[in-house]
Amino acid sequence: MLDPSATFDPEAFAAAVTPLLGLPLDPRWMDSITANLRVLAKAAELVSDFPLADEVEAAPSFEA
Repeated sequence: MLDPSATFDPEAFAAAVTPLLGLPLDPRWMDSITANLRVLAKAAELVSDFPLADEVEAAPSFEA
């Protein structure tokens, strides 16, 4: 189970997930990959930290 109090470590995440996914990773790309993971983590933090009352219902899903 994930620890919600743990700080996200993009370097450790990329190093752990890359072999699990079988992705060949050129080490020269690691700085760019971790920079993007930091941006994505901040965006996710904005969404997950947004306060919602328990009474709020999910919006309906519309499909074309």
